[in-house]
Amino acid sequence: MTKYVLVTILLCGLVTWLSRVVPFAVIKNLTVPKWLINFLSFVPVAIMTAIFVESLLTYHAGQWPGFNLENITASIPAILAGVLTKSLLAVVITGVIAMALLRLVGWG
Repeated sequence: MTKYVLVTILLCGLVTWLSRVVPFAVIKNLTVPKWLINFLSFVPVAIMTAIFVESLLTYHAGQWPGFNLENITASIPAILAGVLTKSLLAVVITGVIAMALLRLVGWG
C-alpha cells in the first residue's frame, strides 16, 4: 500500500468520523424547539422507506422502473417478521435467511 493510499484512507475516515461527531457536539449546547424535535422524529421512517422502496425497483435509463422480484420475494417474510415481533434484529435475520434461501434454490 502506497503512502498516498494510506493518507487517503485515513482522511476519508476522519471526514466520516467528523460528520458524525460534529453535529452532536454543536447541538449539545443548543436548545432545540419542540416542533423541530417532532419534525425530526419522522426522518428515520422516511429514510428507511426510501431505502426499502429503492431496493425493490430496478432502474433502466429512459424507461420506467421495473420490479426486483428477488428482493420483493425476500422482503415478504421480513415484513411478516417485523409485524409479528416488532424487532429489527428479527427483520434483518429473516431477510438475510430469505435471500440466502432464494439464491440457494436458484430463484435469485
